[in-house]
Amino acid sequence: MLQVLASKIAHFSELVAFKHTIFSASFILIAMCVASVESNGSIWVGTKTFCLCALALITARNFAMGFNRFCDRKIDALNPRTTSRPSVDGRISSFSIAIFCVVNALGFIATSYFINHLAFALSVPFLLILGGYSLMKRFSSLAHLVLGISLGLAPIAGVIAVSGEVGAWSVILAVGVAFWVAGFDILYSLQDIEVDKREGLFSVPSRFGVRGALIFSRVFHIFAVLAWVWFGMSAGLGVFGFVGIGISAIMLCYEQYLVSKDFANIPKAFFVTNGYLGFILLGFVVLDALV
Repeated sequence: MLQVLASKIAHFSELVAFKHTIFSASFILIAMCVASVESNGSIWVGTKTFCLCALALITARNFAMGFNRFCDRKIDALNPRTTSRPSVDGRISSFSIAIFCVVNALGFIATSYFINHLAFALSVPFLLILGGYSLMKRFSSLAHLVLGISLGLAPIAGVIAVSGEVGAWSVILAVGVAFWVAGFDILYSLQDIEVDKREGLFSVPSRFGVRGALIFSRVFHIFAVLAWVWFGMSAGLGVFGFVGIGISAIMLCYEQYLVSKDFANIPKAFFVTNGYLGFILLGFVVLDALV
């Protein structure tokens, strides 16, 4: 019985790529840290707020990824890169994925209720945006930005949880996150350019070719860095904060270099570089607050 349960949990974890929650977690923590320093003079937001934010992040992301896998299961079955996903190979049924999405959506709404009134009021609109990516890529190349906006909601949600309002600097930080995510999602979708063309999906590579995709990605990452610099000025970050932003810019340049050199480097650029980037920036923001 326990083995079956553990196997099911492992399958659902693989379904939503749970370990990649790191991409969202770093920026919600950055926002919470800055907001807490503004409100309380301390980087620690309190155990209750921290736990509720962690639960909200997990349930929201589980819903978004589960819904995406549910919508894409037929397309994924036609893509050699994705045929081994649990949603395709039969390990998890479509009905189970649908239930998983509903449970996590309700969990996110309930968690938002216990955070504060503004978080609860925005919970359903946030879920609609999170689910929008899975549908948008069937109609527009703006899908990459919709995905970026979805992850950009994380720092805004973090500030709402700590201070009960949306600060201007949190929106600027979110804009940076949106362009950062859109930029690396374009690079990641280079792997599926032929499948996207065949299935009529509106990814940037399928619509604008490899060269166009690389240009869009680089421009988006430039916008991301500019937004983070603006965030640093608006939030009053010190030297260490801007050093972190500078290192983040260098890492994005390295990511672009890896992909332009060889598309075989895309997994390394996507999972390794981006995973480190957020937490390196978080570390410098925390150091900035403590010094």
